[in-house]
Amino acid sequence: MPKWGGGGARGGPKGARRGPRGARGGPTGARCAPRQEEAQAIDQELFTEYKFSVDQLMELAGLSCATAIAKAYPPGSFTKSLPAVLVVCGPGNNGGDGLVCARHLKMFGYEPTVYYPKRPNKPLFEGLTTQCQKMDIPFLSEFPAEAALIDELYGLVVDAIFGFSFTGAVREPFGSILNTLERVTVPVASIDIPSGWDVEKGKADGLQPDMLISLTAPKKAARHFAGRYHFLGGRFVPTALQKKYSLNLPPYPGTDCVLQLS
Repeated sequence: MPKWGGGGARGGPKGARRGPRGARGGPTGARCAPRQEEAQAIDQELFTEYKFSVDQLMELAGLSCATAIAKAYPPGSFTKSLPAVLVVCGPGNNGGDGLVCARHLKMFGYEPTVYYPKRPNKPLFEGLTTQCQKMDIPFLSEFPAEAALIDELYGLVVDAIFGFSFTGAVREPFGSILNTLERVTVPVASIDIPSGWDVEKGKADGLQPDMLISLTAPKKAARHFAGRYHFLGGRFVPTALQKKYSLNLPPYPGTDCVLQLS
């Protein structure tokens, strides 16, 4: 299996609590790792040249994330009676991916709960929120103040706060949220890039997720990922665009929308 990012040694049942941070394993070199501006250019071409819509790609991305989570942490592997998942959504497209992911997780037999503190006043995000609410997915009014409370209530956290376009300092309430998530012991699954990381350099003292779901192509920061599960999702990049940016994406198996990289 190709190694596109760091991967810790696997062991024990899926969905188990994480081991000590910092231990790296396996090769970390990636054949395709677009820089931040290249990743933005790829997205822009998908919209302008290939006429994909934002909600179309968001739906494919969110489905990929839910599918990857189901492969790494199947509902039956949760130690609690219910496969409870906390999905933390940011104000941009990464947060929209998280809302779609939560909806599909519900369809897959999980019990997702969403925390969505900064909601854009746009029809797309309002619609995604309504879809979750109509499927009886609860939305928290306040974020759990203590990491221990998250560990008690949930078996997995989905980090859908910031994506590859993030730059600058982390503002509140997300700074406090990330500080809490850095202390949880249940697995964290980050969508596209761990929130708060530099898209190219990573962040050694930041959030260290157990799972990374790279969308379109792994970003350069994925080389610093040290968790157990690295998946590639978003099987929608046209061949001509892959060649233009020398992505060299590995082939997806069969009709799968995700590919496990490590």
